[in-house]
Amino acid sequence: MRLFTKIKSIIQLMKEVNFEDLSKISEKIDLSKIMKTVGELDETQLDGLMKMLTEKSKKGQHQLPPIDGDFYDMDLKLTQEQRAIQMKVRNFMEDEIEPIANKYWNKAQFPMEIIPKLAALNICGVAYKGYGCPDLPFIMEGIIAEELARVDVSISTFFGVHSGLAMGSIYLCGSEEQKQEWLPKMQKMELIGAFGLTEPNVGSAVAGGMETTCRQDGDEWVLNGQKKWIGNATFADVTIIWARDEATNKVKGFLVRKDTQGFTTEKIEDKMALRTVQNAIITLTNCRISEQDRLQHANSFRDTAKVLRMTRAGVAWQAVGCARGAYENALKYTKKREQFGKPIASFQLIQNHLVEMLSNLTAMKTMVYRLSELQDQGLLTDEHASLAKVFCSLRTRDVVSQAREVMGGNGILLEYKVARFVADAEAIYSYEGTKEINTLIVGRAITGYSAFV
Repeated sequence: MRLFTKIKSIIQLMKEVNFEDLSKISEKIDLSKIMKTVGELDETQLDGLMKMLTEKSKKGQHQLPPIDGDFYDMDLKLTQEQRAIQMKVRNFMEDEIEPIANKYWNKAQFPMEIIPKLAALNICGVAYKGYGCPDLPFIMEGIIAEELARVDVSISTFFGVHSGLAMGSIYLCGSEEQKQEWLPKMQKMELIGAFGLTEPNVGSAVAGGMETTCRQDGDEWVLNGQKKWIGNATFADVTIIWARDEATNKVKGFLVRKDTQGFTTEKIEDKMALRTVQNAIITLTNCRISEQDRLQHANSFRDTAKVLRMTRAGVAWQAVGCARGAYENALKYTKKREQFGKPIASFQLIQNHLVEMLSNLTAMKTMVYRLSELQDQGLLTDEHASLAKVFCSLRTRDVVSQAREVMGGNGILLEYKVARFVADAEAIYSYEGTKEINTLIVGRAITGYSAFV
C-alpha cells in the first residue's frame, strides 16, 4: 500500500513539474546535490527555506505594510464627517494634481484649469462662519493644508494665500459690507485673492519698517511703494495691501482690485522653490483706493498680526504635509528599488534613515494637532504658532534631506517627486516668519525679555 502511495505521489509530481524549466535550472546548478542537501534538512529548516523562497517570489507591496505617514493614527481623532472631507481632498490631489504637478512646477506655470475643480471641494474658508463658508473646526484647516502639501506644496501655498491670508484678512478686519461683497465669491473661488505684506527691502522688520505708504486724500487713499514675493498676485482679482499711514504711522489694510490704475505686477522668475506659485513684485504708483475699500477694522499692525497668527498654524501643518509626502515617496521607493538582489528597504542603514524620518514626522504631527486644538479652544497665542512653525519647518528640512538620501542619485530627479519636496521645503522654512524671528517670539514669551532689535 505504501509503495502504491509513493508511485501515485511521483506521478502527480511529474505532472506538476515543468521539465523544460528543470532542464534550464540543471544547467546552472547541481540538482542531485541540491536534492541531497534538502533531504538532510529537518522540519524547522525546511519551513524556513520554504518561507524564504515564497516571500522572495512574491514581489510587490501587497504583502508589505501599508505606506502611511500617520504612524500614531492621529487622524482617528477626526469625526466621520471630517475624515470624509480629508479623503475627498486626498483623492482630488492624487487624481487631479499628482499627474500634472511636476510638469507645471518645471515650467513655473500655474494650472488655472484646476481652480473650478478645487472650488467644487467646498473647502475655502473652512473655519469661517457665514458667507457660504463651512464653519468647521480649525483642525480641518490644518488637515486640508497637510493633504494639499502631501502631494504638491505649491498648490497648498496657492490655497493658503487665497483661503487663509486674503480671505482671513477680510474675515478678521473687514466691515460687514466688505465681507458680504467678497467672501461668498472667494469661497466659491469665483474671485481669487492675494496678500501683500513683504517688501523688497523689508521682510522680518515689516512691523516697524514698512516702506509702502498711504495718505488720505478726501474720500480716497493714495498708495505708494512695492511688495515682493506676493503669491497669486499675477492673476488675483483682489490683493490685500498693507501700508503705513503717513499721518499716524499706523499700518492699514486695503482691498486693491485687479486693474486698478497705478497697480502693476511683475512675475518673479527663476525660483528654486514653489515654482508653480505665481509670486510677483507689486508696484504701487499713486494708486488711488476708495475709503470703502479700506479694511475698516485694520488700524494697526496688531490687526495684521491677528491674520498671521491664524495662518501661521496652517503653515506648520503645511510643513507636516511636505515632510509626509517626501517620507511616503521615499519609503515606497525603498521597497521597490533592489540592490544586491533585494529591496534596499531591507538594509539596516536605510531603515535607520526611514525611522528617523518617521520620528520627526510623528513629532511634528502630534504638535500641530495640539496647536489646532488650542486654536479651536480660543487659546492660541503668537508663541504657540511660532514654536510650531520653527520646529516643523526645521524638522521638514531634515526629513526631505533624508528622503533624498535614501533614493541616491534618483533623489534629484523630478520623476521620483522627492526632489520637488526638497526644494519646496526651503520656501516653507522662510515664509510666514523666519526661524530667527519666530524663535525670538517664543524666547520673549518664556523669558519675559524681548531680544528684538
